[in-house]
Amino acid sequence: MKQIIAPSILSADFTNLEQDIKAAERGGADYFHIDVMDGHFVPNISYGPIMVKTMKKITDVPLDAHLMIENPDKYIPDFVKAGADLIIPHVEAPHDIYRSVQLINNLGVKAGIALNPGTPICCIEPLIEQIDAVLVMSVCPGFGGQSFQLESLRKVRKIRELLDDLKPSVHVAIDGGIKRQNVEEVQKAGANFFVMGSAVFGQEDIENTVRELKGVVENR
Repeated sequence: MKQIIAPSILSADFTNLEQDIKAAERGGADYFHIDVMDGHFVPNISYGPIMVKTMKKITDVPLDAHLMIENPDKYIPDFVKAGADLIIPHVEAPHDIYRSVQLINNLGVKAGIALNPGTPICCIEPLIEQIDAVLVMSVCPGFGGQSFQLESLRKVRKIRELLDDLKPSVHVAIDGGIKRQNVEEVQKAGANFFVMGSAVFGQEDIENTVRELKGVVENR
């Protein structure tokens, strides 16, 4: 399965956004991860579809929109219109996740689902045939720079085993505290889609950082 490095723009320098994005693109970034927060589902606020639209003017690299919001169905069409290639709502938000995934599929883009650290794996089973990715949160969502929770490795292993039985093409993504020092361990557990914030944009040489990370996951 393809190994994907997805820098999270939440950690980018917004005064030099295009410069940071272009550096990561030259290094070989496979996706750019866009964290959308509403101040209700998580205790922080970030940005909306306008950021996807802005990113589309900067890069041709695919964009995934991680919707940490209470009412994703209201905004999914706007993210599709803005140019998101993969949309990932949370199963824990107060909405019908199956309906959200169907909406994303009907609008012609890839659908994923995200799980918080305390959410059981059984929540994803009814959706597996409809999705392209499962995003495992290895920290509590809402803020960047948190430390990786080791218990997430067990969840990644079990999800990968479940997907291999039912739909092997589904990506297992992981988000939260992923860096050079632990990416191989996370990959060994079964993840193949690595969301990284400060591990990329917090480095002095963004281009070479992404290139080195890709070398690690592609050559393990």
